[in-house]
Amino acid sequence: MARMHARKRGKSGSTKPLQKTSPVWVAHKPKEVEQIILNLAKKRYGTAKIGLTLKDTYGVPDAQLMLGKSISKVLEEHGLTSALPEDLFNLMKRAVMVREHLDKNSKDNVSRRGLQLIESKIRRLSKYYKKKKKLSQDWRYDAQKARIIVRG
Repeated sequence: MARMHARKRGKSGSTKPLQKTSPVWVAHKPKEVEQIILNLAKKRYGTAKIGLTLKDTYGVPDAQLMLGKSISKVLEEHGLTSALPEDLFNLMKRAVMVREHLDKNSKDNVSRRGLQLIESKIRRLSKYYKKKKKLSQDWRYDAQKARIIVRG
């Protein structure tokens, strides 16, 4: 499959093992893992960061195998999800950082093009989330509001 803006094939990614059950060597019980997820979410970790922390620090290779539901479902059940989806928020954070860079380096046209690509991804992703009803229909990307959301 081709990449979105480069029109070249991307690097192959890793695939999950075909294991259907949680490994027997995991020291934590499902309730403990769920509590760890909730504690990390209260520290404002995103779902990807929570998964990495579970794997690297606590030795839980796959929370979904252990709990029977994904990390985002656990957060949704306990009301700890954010207003914006995580991937959209991360793109907005990147756009804010590039805008701050362009304020200092106004002649950096390569970064200006990168900002255009990031913002087009934001608009495309917001259209998808509006269709899936995860964003309100009147939500629009605005650079100033994005700065407030990311910094606040």
